[in-house]
Amino acid sequence: MSTIRRSTAGNGSLQRPLSTEDEEPENIFLFIPNLIGYFRIFLAILSLYYMPLHPRTCCLLYTISCLLDALDGLAARRFNQSTKFGAVLDMVTDRCTTACLLVFLASAFPRWSIVFQGLISLDLASHYMHMYATLTMGGSGQSHKKVDEGRSWILKQYYSNNVVLFTFCAMNEMFFIALYLLSFSSPLLSPSLLQTNKSTSSLQPGSPAAPKPSMLFTNPWSAGAMEMARANKLDSTVPWILAGISFPVMFGKQIINIVQLVKASKWLAEGDVAERKRIRDSKKI
Repeated sequence: MSTIRRSTAGNGSLQRPLSTEDEEPENIFLFIPNLIGYFRIFLAILSLYYMPLHPRTCCLLYTISCLLDALDGLAARRFNQSTKFGAVLDMVTDRCTTACLLVFLASAFPRWSIVFQGLISLDLASHYMHMYATLTMGGSGQSHKKVDEGRSWILKQYYSNNVVLFTFCAMNEMFFIALYLLSFSSPLLSPSLLQTNKSTSSLQPGSPAAPKPSMLFTNPWSAGAMEMARANKLDSTVPWILAGISFPVMFGKQIINIVQLVKASKWLAEGDVAERKRIRDSKKI
C-alpha cells in the first residue's frame, strides 16, 4: 500500500506516493545461506587441489565443506532467507563435490572404476529426474523435499526429517572419505603402495621400462613428497573402522537413489499418459 509523506521544506506540499515499485529489490545472491554456499564451493575446490598428494589437508577442507551443508539450511530458516536459488545451489554443490571425489577413487582403484562410475551416474540421474518431475508434475513452486507419502513412503521419511537426511548424507560422504584415506594408507587395497617392482632392477635407467625417478615422483624436498611419505606410513585402522561403520548407511542411500529414480520416472510417465489422453480427447471433440 502506498504512503504519502510531507515535504521537509515546511510549505505543506505533498510529495509523490511511495509504492512498492520504489523499493530496492533484494539481492538474493548475497543472502547469508548463499554466502555459506559460495564458501562451501571454495573449500571444495581447495580440497580437490590438495587431493592427489595431501590427504590430511584434503580431508579437513572436504569435511568442513560437507558440514556447512547443514549450516546453510539453519541460516535459511533462522533469517527467513529460503530461496529456490539457494536450494539448487546446495544440491548442485553436493552432487559435484561427491562426483569429483568418486572420480579420484576411480583412478585410485582402477579395478573398481566401473562401480564408482555407476555411483556417479546413479546419483546425478536420480536427483535430476526427481527435481525435473517435481517441477513439471508438482508445480514450479513445490520443493523437491516435499514428497507425498502416498507416492513414496521411503522418500517421505528421507526428506521430511532433517536428522535422517543429514545422517544419510554425512555417512555417505564418510564412506568415500574413508576409501580416499585407504588409497594412501592401505597396502591391502593398493598393493603397489608399499612395494617395489623387482622386475625392473636389471634394466638400465635410460630404458623406457625404467624411467628416471624424477619422471615418476615429485621433488623429494617438496611438500607433496613429504606428505606422501607420511601418508604411506599411516595406520589404516581408523579409515577401515570409518568405512565399516558408514558402509550400511551408504548402501542404504544408494537404494534410496534407485527408489527416487524409479518413482520420478513413473511420475513423469503418468504425466505423459495424461497428456496424450488429453490430446486424443481434444481431437475427438
